[in-house]
Amino acid sequence: MLGKQETEVMRAVYELCDGTDCCLVSGADILSLVPHKARCSADTLDEVLFGLHCDGYFDIITSDRKGEKMYVITLKENGFAFKRNQKQRQRDISFKILLAFIGAVATFIFGLILRGIFG
Repeated sequence: MLGKQETEVMRAVYELCDGTDCCLVSGADILSLVPHKARCSADTLDEVLFGLHCDGYFDIITSDRKGEKMYVITLKENGFAFKRNQKQRQRDISFKILLAFIGAVATFIFGLILRGIFG
């Protein structure tokens, strides 16, 4: 499971690739799409990108263009499945909340029934 920074960076990379399997982006492009609350520095970005590479989300090649560090990112199978996995995770969380709510209501009703019988 990805951490908050990793999730936000992967979301930015996925958006920058825009449905293609490969893209050329700079660190500034990625950081501009990362929300402020999950913001990371350029050094941290390298670590997060390397971690995502090790987890099998994409292949990454770094290069230098006019003094700016550029990344060639090629999405792998996990990278393409990222959005689907995020939606599935959201559905799972919603289902668990709904199940907890139903359990609480059932317990409340069961308690009222018991109170009516024995009280």
